[in-house]
Amino acid sequence: MSKMFDLTGRVALVTGGNGGIGLGMATGLAKAGATVMVAGRNAAKNDAAVAGLRALGAKAESIAVDVTDPASITAMVEETAKRLGRLDILVNNAGTNIRNRPETYKLEDWHSIINTNLTSGMLASQAAYPYLKAHGCGRVINNGSMLSIFGLPLHVAYGASKGGVVQMTKSTAVAWAADGITVNVILPGWIDTDLTRKARQDMAGLNDNVLARTPSKRWGEPGDFEGVAAFLASDAAAFITGVAIPVDGGYSVQG
Repeated sequence: MSKMFDLTGRVALVTGGNGGIGLGMATGLAKAGATVMVAGRNAAKNDAAVAGLRALGAKAESIAVDVTDPASITAMVEETAKRLGRLDILVNNAGTNIRNRPETYKLEDWHSIINTNLTSGMLASQAAYPYLKAHGCGRVINNGSMLSIFGLPLHVAYGASKGGVVQMTKSTAVAWAADGITVNVILPGWIDTDLTRKARQDMAGLNDNVLARTPSKRWGEPGDFEGVAAFLASDAAAFITGVAIPVDGGYSVQG
């Protein structure tokens, strides 16, 4: 492996890293040599993810977190740095969705989505900042969405949260560039995960519509995020910050 892509000796913390896109990114970081801390609510899923990463020969551990609880987020970051000795890469991936039309959207659901998808990333980034700054090669990778580019009728809170993630990325990238920290955001398209399987049940014709519009003619898979995560975390991406990278098989550029 080229040294510029080598993450050996670096520590990555991935929220929501026990499944789906998060596990895809955690796997990519592990394959590049990083030690990975998988953070999630479900202990059984955490353990399974860690076992899979270790089977690849990676160093991996897990930690329980509730990303809607600021104290839990702070403890997650501090415990990661304590147990693994440092923290170089933060992946803010944890997210959820509640689908409903704007005129009937419940305020409690709005707050739940914003807190989980947007506020948690800001709090984790704040807590991680001194550790990321310490070695001059800090990396933050946020998980956004193609719904920061356009809208869907049942995704008012989700789209707002992910649009916020993009703008948060830009501002923190500018603020922290002088500290040697890059901050970037990926924009997943239609990816085969638990969330989108539920969406296919709720939204008639979704599967056919996605395949018809996606130039790659398939749904994305968590493994499609291994490379982009490893790249953005590496020295090869040291001069890339504040950018949003679609990972969608061309969906967002298809007219």
